Amino acid sequence: MTPGENSLQPSLIAIAVGNTRARIGAFVATDLNASQSLPAEDAAAVAHAVAELVDKNRDVPIVISSVNGASARAISQAILDRSGISALFINSDILVPMAHALDDASTLGQDRILCAYAAFCRVKQACVVVDVGTAITVDFVDGEGTFQGGAIAPGVTMMLRALHERTAALPLLEATIPDAARGVFGKDTRHAMLLGARAAVIGMVRYLIDQYADSYGAYPQVIATGGDAASLFEDEPLVEHIVPDLQLVGILEAVKANDAQSHETP
Repeated sequence: MTPGENSLQPSLIAIAVGNTRARIGAFVATDLNASQSLPAEDAAAVAHAVAELVDKNRDVPIVISSVNGASARAISQAILDRSGISALFINSDILVPMAHALDDASTLGQDRILCAYAAFCRVKQACVVVDVGTAITVDFVDGEGTFQGGAIAPGVTMMLRALHERTAALPLLEATIPDAARGVFGKDTRHAMLLGARAAVIGMVRYLIDQYADSYGAYPQVIATGGDAASLFEDEPLVEHIVPDLQLVGILEAVKANDAQSHETP
């Protein structure tokens, strides 16, 4: 998104603050009209981007979800200082109305529950949500819309960094998709590392989908999200939908549900 391109006034600005990146989305009604990603630690840059989206509409709600509390608080303060708008926060201000079957949900990341909620709101049936970011999560939502839990594994960048840091000779690589034209056998160390990291992700996802399907008694729909989802899963037949900004959609759905609940309350 180029700032200033959007001529439509947003009805919601959603910000998903991750471990390293903050994803900003402007919704017009229920359509994600624009989105961009900035370093989570650069609160001033995020506030600047939000100010350009807000323009003169100081009534637009700004809702933040976060797995990075320090960065989220800094972003909220920078937005208040820049635009004079107090952002709302998922959980403390906006609840995610999704039942769960966890033993302890106190440490459940907002990214996981929001992606799961968005996925179920859209498909209305059992689904697996694969989120490829700093970490990779593979979560299951049953046919009643209950978050059953899932698995957490290192992301591709983390795998490659660990190989470099925990060995004497392996290089530090940027997370890229290995060139398919070079074949399935790593022809040099770099190629072999990239093939290994990609295979670890694809193999894990396939294994977990099979495990969830066996437990549930049927194959659920599979939705992938996150920055590397398209490149990793574009040719993977088990993945039916790739939605890059699923967490932002989850913020929208949570806001809609909370608004509906407030209108029902006398």
